Amino acid sequence: MSSNGQPSRFAPTTQEIETLALEALGRLPAPFSEYLANVILFVEEFADADILKDMEIDDPFGLTGLYTGRPVGHEAQTGDTPPTVHLFRRPLLDEWVETGVPLDALITHVVVHEIGHHFGLSDIDMHVLEDMVSP
Repeated sequence: MSSNGQPSRFAPTTQEIETLALEALGRLPAPFSEYLANVILFVEEFADADILKDMEIDDPFGLTGLYTGRPVGHEAQTGDTPPTVHLFRRPLLDEWVETGVPLDALITHVVVHEIGHHFGLSDIDMHVLEDMVSP
């Protein structure tokens, strides 16, 4: 919403997407929330070409989020980088427009899915966790 109460005519910025993602992370219950201090969140326009190639994704709009890192419970090794969650703004905005799902719910869905990889959760467990933190 704009300051005059009207819907904004501009697409949400990377900062606005980040705010929604951090709010979703903030709703995660213990013990999940206790293992997120070292996870770094990035919001970018698109995944880079190397990531898309490695994942065999031809369309840059085909990837809304990505987790990289060693899941909780796996021993860290020399040279490991911190775990990261990447959200890709343009694909998220396209999915938001195409599906009509509220943006905060879509961001929560993607964040929970990517954080689920951090914990090694199954798809069923990710859906249960998403239901717990949905806005």
